[in-house]
Formats: sequence, C-alpha cells, structure tokens
Amino acid sequence: MSRQLNDIRIVFMGTPEFAVASLDALVKAGAQVVGVVTAPDKPAGRGMKLTESAVKKYAVEHGLPVLQPVKLKDAEFQEALRALRADLQVVVAFRMLPEAVWNMPPMGTLNVHGSLLPQYRGAAPINWAVINGEKVTGVTTFKLQQEIDTGHILLQDSFPIGDDDNAGIVHDYMKEVGAKLLVKTLEGLAAGTIDEKPQEAIIAGTADAGVSGAVATATNAGAQAVELKHAPKIFTETAKIDWNKSVYEIHNLIRGLSPYPGAFTYLQDKTLKIFRSAKEITPPSIPVGTADTNGKTYLKFACPDGYIHVLDLQLEGKKRMLIDDFLRGFRF
Repeated sequence: MSRQLNDIRIVFMGTPEFAVASLDALVKAGAQVVGVVTAPDKPAGRGMKLTESAVKKYAVEHGLPVLQPVKLKDAEFQEALRALRADLQVVVAFRMLPEAVWNMPPMGTLNVHGSLLPQYRGAAPINWAVINGEKVTGVTTFKLQQEIDTGHILLQDSFPIGDDDNAGIVHDYMKEVGAKLLVKTLEGLAAGTIDEKPQEAIIAGTADAGVSGAVATATNAGAQAVELKHAPKIFTETAKIDWNKSVYEIHNLIRGLSPYPGAFTYLQDKTLKIFRSAKEITPPSIPVGTADTNGKTYLKFACPDGYIHVLDLQLEGKKRMLIDDFLRGFRF
C-alpha cells in the first residue's frame, strides 16, 4: 500500500556534522522523526568540558527525543528504542549496530554510505576513493544486514571528483548529495516504488539493466565479474608518504588524507604534514625522498618520476601554514 513520507515513524542514528545534513533534510521534508540516537557527550578541549555531538545539538534545537547509549547491546537502551515504535531506522555515520538493533523495526534499517557500493565498503570510503585517484564517486542507500556494507542497494547518485579535490571537498559535497538521496529513498520506500538490488548480482556481473548508471560506471557491471576496492580504516602507517611511489600516487595520497589526518613525511627529524601539493613531472636531479628549496618560494621532494611541491603544510610543534609563510621563518 502506497504511503507518504510522514506516515513512516523514523529513528535517526548519527553523530558527526556529516550526518546533520541528512537529519536536517528529513526534518525539512516533513518526515516523522520520532527519535535520534547519537554518541554520549565526550570531554573535549583544554578544559575537558563535556561536548555534545553535532547531531545531538541539532536534535535538541529541533525538539527531537535523544538517546545516547554507551553500549548498543544494553537492554535498557534497546527497550527505550523499542518504545519509540519506529517503522524504519536510518543510519548516517554511526557505529556498527548489533542485529538486535538493526533488525528491530518492521521496515528494517537503512544506511547512507559514502561510495557507489559494492565499491569501497568500509570505514573510510571518501579517503580511499581520492587516494586511488577515482574520477567519480557517489552515495548509496542500502538496507543493513549481517556483514558490513553488504545489504541490498536501494538508490545511488554519483558525482565527479576533480583532479585537485581533497577528501574534505568531497566530504562536504557528498553530505548534501547524500541528504537529498536519503529523502528520495524514503519517499520511494513509502510509495513502494523502489526495487532492492542485491550487491552479489552486481559483483558477479549479473545485475539487470535496472541497476543505476552510477553502479555500472563504478563497477563496470555487465558480462564480467567486478573487482572490488576496499575502504579500511586509516592508520598512521597509511598516512606516511613513500617517496619511492610516483608523483601521481603521492599527490593523491595527500589529497585523500586532507584535511584529516594529513599525509606526512619528515623534515630535519620532525614530522611534516602536507595538506596540499602540486605535481612536477621531470627527471629528478637529487635522490628520491630528498628535499629541495630556494628558501623563499618553493619546497619540493624528489620522487622517481618528478617532484612533489609542498603548498600547505604543518611542521611538528608549529601551526598549519602556506609554503611562503613557512619558508620565511624556517632555516634549512
């Protein structure tokens, strides 16, 4: 039976600013958000003052009931969640849910993921898409099931990644694209017009023509099986620059880890984070990994096929600054 968006009782789950865009889109679309689940308040800043999550701040400002469980398996939390009588749960940038939680509402739990699934399953899809030099990425809405990021696809939307876009730029654009796609997905679920697509069919290359162009572009879905790219959590070792790699690979690593956590190398035994770079493709005249500078306008590191010019950086113990400002105060 066809329904309207405001006929569905929705519990929203999310924590950071990225999730606020989706929650705001639901509220503005007239969705019936009966509760919000977010992280507990945490100490932050020099005074270690308890700080609310971005999602909690929004929920309180808009009079939405808030639950802040420490443990999602806690019986008291699950009872409070069940009392909200949600038809559907929506998850955007939140913790991994136990089955007792994601399987609770009759319509299941919907997730907004920052990639064109089945590509880039995992914790850091935006970072890895940029690190790998992808020209296109997007957002997927899908139903949660046991294995992470493997549920049936509902809708997708894609957009280009510019050659010099960093993870921060992609993140900010993606949260708006994802918010719009979420509303469109919920309207389609209410109206009964969405056909769920199994990811296994896309991976096997047997997905029918109903799969979106975004999926086909990202996975080359068709007559052959798809090779999956993954998006694991970013660790310190991931962010360390290997100067033996190509200029393009290093440039993409810097973009993919900017503004956080920042790709890094070492300069005079101190950690040097690089947030923005430029490529110079020319045979290097100095050993790979060596820094070269005129002390005034440029600082560059040698790679096998050229140089990486540092444009925006932060040296250990110093504030972040542009290269001209850095060189005025640094002595080699």
